[in-house]
Amino acid sequence: MARKSKKIYKTESGAVVHGVMAEFATPADFYHAAENVRDAGYTRWDSFSPFPVHGIDEAMGLPTPRLPLVAAVIGFTGAGLGYWMQQWMTAVDYPLVVQGKSYDAWEPRVPITFELGILFTAFAVLIGMFAFNKLPRHHHPLMKKERFLRVSDDRFIICVEAVDPRFDPSGTRRMLESLGGTNIEIVEE
Repeated sequence: MARKSKKIYKTESGAVVHGVMAEFATPADFYHAAENVRDAGYTRWDSFSPFPVHGIDEAMGLPTPRLPLVAAVIGFTGAGLGYWMQQWMTAVDYPLVVQGKSYDAWEPRVPITFELGILFTAFAVLIGMFAFNKLPRHHHPLMKKERFLRVSDDRFIICVEAVDPRFDPSGTRRMLESLGGTNIEIVEE
């Protein structure tokens, strides 16, 4: 099956376009714009705000995060391996009575089982966060925009990426304007 090639957009100066960025005045405008961008069929876009906006994940149509499932599976695996390791060492490899209990008592194994579960979970979350977020990314095109740098203070910004199948520089710009976006700019790579 032939693979559909992605269209590469360039500015008049020849720079590759990363996307179109728009600023919104209030959290409510920002939230409703996110719903409309999602409903318009865009799939490759992101929203940025100075504080968490309740419900923005649903407004963007984001799927349920996979990281908690990964953390649970790896954490329980670590706890199970910790328990199995102690069971093997104290009941099979080198039988030793601990605390006057039988070789297969579970009580003395609780601290190490718990600690290995926590250790495996911590590493799973750290590595999973980097993998799912495609980090580290040492350069992001939005960082070149002066208006974007104020997003940590008082700006609400939506950026639709050029790799989105529905992306069209002028059509996307018009859509963001119709949603109340201001200071709409093309973001170059």
